[in-house]
Amino acid sequence: MFTDGDPRLGKLLDGIVRLAAGELHSRIEVSPARDELDAVIMGTNLLAEDLQIMYQELEQRVELRTRLLNEAHLEMQRMALTDSLTGLANRTALVSALNDALAEAERGDLPPAVLLLDLDAFKGINDSLGHAAGDQVLAAVGERIRGSVRDTDTVARLGGDEFAVLMPSTTLARAASVGNRILAALDSQVELENDAVQCGASMGLCIGGAGQSAEQLLMEADVAMYASKAAGRNRLKVFEPAMLHARQLRSQLLEDLRAAISGSQLVLYYQPVVELASGRIEGAEALVRWQHPSRGMVMPDEFIPLAEDAGLISELGGWVLRTAVEQLREWRVEARAGDDFSMRINIAAADLQRLEFIEEVRDALTGAGLSPELLVLELTEGAIVSGNELDRYSLNSLRKLGVGLEIDDFGTGYSSISYLRRLPVDKVKVDRSLLKDLGTDPAQPDLIAAILQLIRACGLEAVWEGVETAEQAQHLASIGCVSAQGYYFGRPLPADEFAAVLDAQRASHQGG
Repeated sequence: MFTDGDPRLGKLLDGIVRLAAGELHSRIEVSPARDELDAVIMGTNLLAEDLQIMYQELEQRVELRTRLLNEAHLEMQRMALTDSLTGLANRTALVSALNDALAEAERGDLPPAVLLLDLDAFKGINDSLGHAAGDQVLAAVGERIRGSVRDTDTVARLGGDEFAVLMPSTTLARAASVGNRILAALDSQVELENDAVQCGASMGLCIGGAGQSAEQLLMEADVAMYASKAAGRNRLKVFEPAMLHARQLRSQLLEDLRAAISGSQLVLYYQPVVELASGRIEGAEALVRWQHPSRGMVMPDEFIPLAEDAGLISELGGWVLRTAVEQLREWRVEARAGDDFSMRINIAAADLQRLEFIEEVRDALTGAGLSPELLVLELTEGAIVSGNELDRYSLNSLRKLGVGLEIDDFGTGYSSISYLRRLPVDKVKVDRSLLKDLGTDPAQPDLIAAILQLIRACGLEAVWEGVETAEQAQHLASIGCVSAQGYYFGRPLPADEFAAVLDAQRASHQGG
């Protein structure tokens, strides 16, 4: 037994107080007596040891959790600044690095340069081979760009098929050299699992100036890139202030085009398609023109590419379809167009990617009360040949609907008997370039005859465009060509003037 005056009681109480204060490493001395009080002291020491072990384990777990949380935070930061597909920096990271480079330039370093590039053929690859192949191309392009720059440069994917390179502290000549090295690296084919594709790029370059922001620099590089595309693609253009004015004009023209499509500025001109044997007008091709309120007549080669780039081409094509079909209805009601007079319109490759396009064609014909065979849709051979499954579905659906399908500009791209035999088309419009040397090149008549034979061997009929002389028309008729169009037979005319031509033809036949 122990007494109240036992000094061990004080030591025990003091030890308990230290443990309560968190001094888990402290221990209470055990006496040689080994009595009940010593047993309590030993128990207290064992409790302190257990508490110390538990506390150490808790500290280790807290340290591990803290490290894991920090790592997760850093990974989230990295993901927030990285493009998931290519592993390159994203726009946020690029802007941050560009701000740093501009700040360094303000402190006396050389200015930064920005290269902005957009792939020239990516949409066609995506549409024809699918998004998985498109992703492979983007990843390969990212690797090639990264392999062409310095370690201090930042390579970013800004979205879609648009990439950027930030070169801090550099000169215009050095940046242009790197840009051309990137273009050369992108010029060779990208090998895919079952295919190989060519994918060049258009590139804009700008160098930082005093007081510029990151967004201003990116905007100028973007302007230069679009100037590169307009100049023929697969090249590098350095930003010049005049380009900004051209970009502003283009933006204004785009806004005007949106208004033109929804308003009444667009107009259709009609060019006759003639039966060679008789000279009879058997149909017309509808060609869109833009009567701009201040710029006057704008030709399609200026605004069609604009409509394609801006995603307005289907809206524009829908207007052409409805207007042309309605015009044919009027001419039939007025007895100007006979039962076999057909209307031809050009459709964009993008229309074949829209399932609703079939219904739009059917609705236009139904609304005008016209038979489907009176409408002929013209597509470039490139759009038909490089199409995917949805394109082929659309073509077959149009064929089942009963409308005519015609390959436009035949002879400028893929022309081969293998694809002609399997395409769901009725006619082939031979490009004007194949007629221009007739009369000057002794080999040209044989080439024209061979092309006609090729087309007919595939069960198709040919329409020859670009006929500008009587000699060309006579030669085509002499070898059995059925139809043609060109300035020799008539230039594109507004609807009222074309109607007068139809009236004159009808009067001459009645008089005869």
